[in-house]
Amino acid sequence: MTVVKAALCTIALLATTVSGWAFETIGKSAYVIDVNTGTVLYAKDADRPIPPASMSKLMTLNMLFEAIDVGRVTMDTEFSVSQKAHLMGGSKMFLREGERVTVKNLIQGIIVQSGNDACVVVAEGLAGSEAEFARKMTVRAQKLGMTNSTFANSTGWPDPNQRMSAKDLVLLATRLLTEFPEYYGFFSQASFTWAEITQKNRNPLLKQGIGADGLKTGHTQEAGYGLVGSAVQGDRRVTFMITGMQSSADRSTEGARVANWAFRNFLKKSLYEKDAVIGTADVWLGKTKTVGLYSPADIIALLPYDALDDYNVTIKYNGPIEAPIAKDAQIATLIVEAKGMAATKYPLYAKKAVGKAGLFARMKVSADKIKEELIGNSDDR
Repeated sequence: MTVVKAALCTIALLATTVSGWAFETIGKSAYVIDVNTGTVLYAKDADRPIPPASMSKLMTLNMLFEAIDVGRVTMDTEFSVSQKAHLMGGSKMFLREGERVTVKNLIQGIIVQSGNDACVVVAEGLAGSEAEFARKMTVRAQKLGMTNSTFANSTGWPDPNQRMSAKDLVLLATRLLTEFPEYYGFFSQASFTWAEITQKNRNPLLKQGIGADGLKTGHTQEAGYGLVGSAVQGDRRVTFMITGMQSSADRSTEGARVANWAFRNFLKKSLYEKDAVIGTADVWLGKTKTVGLYSPADIIALLPYDALDDYNVTIKYNGPIEAPIAKDAQIATLIVEAKGMAATKYPLYAKKAVGKAGLFARMKVSADKIKEELIGNSDDR
């Protein structure tokens, strides 16, 4: 039997030269994406694990939202406040030892007031101890693809084992707004009152008129001032993270600058309509030599506004693809690239089923292959 090894095949559909594209932030780490298209607009040291400060509270909230979704707790479930929670320093909800607090109030205490005490109550209520909760946070983060995240606590309190990357934080923020829309409104809540103390939301972007509606600030001496933000303008949403600023004023100014840049400097361009044949892939030992490739959704790229016609589109697959091939099987990837931007990838599927070639056709192909190998070997001598 002749065995044919699949090779990485690339089909160039368009090749042009893109103009230069530059943006820089004063943040030490940053990551910016367009949520609807999945396009990475900007990345700076985005995979390095860094101290996330209170931005890591987003993972505590993720664990709580997941617990609500599967029915472990409800918004009316009450957790008891331990002495440890009561004595927590830093930003607080001002919980008293022994009192019982509903999950709904704890969510507001974490999001609006950045309450370290509220985080500990949630951790102990769900896992029995904060240490066990942190362990579960790390395991869950890895399963969600947040490979540069580890947790030592539920609050973001300084610890050498409390680390997240900018990319992981944006992935997490995007998950919160897409997977838990029923809870996302808490992130834009202007203030929350507990124990007769009213505290305002710490997110400086909410009142700047740029469409910001979340998510979380963070600050420690080691981390500097950071922000995970998300904003909507028109039919676009961007989510981003910046950290390492020297002051809260810098954080506010830079956060708005990043969001405005992401909205103003990119435009959507429709490349292919859904279900249209975009290209073909070679088939091995099939009833046809090629199979059409399509996308079940419109392919819309986000490109620099001054370079809408300057980009590269390629199709990649491991081929030739051996028959049989099922209709609608994912067999290729469309890659859109523009200078200064990370590549955006879209899955492509088989337009039609391709059955195996008949016995005699397969025998002929095998014979031709053997003949080619023999001729090649003769030439080598």
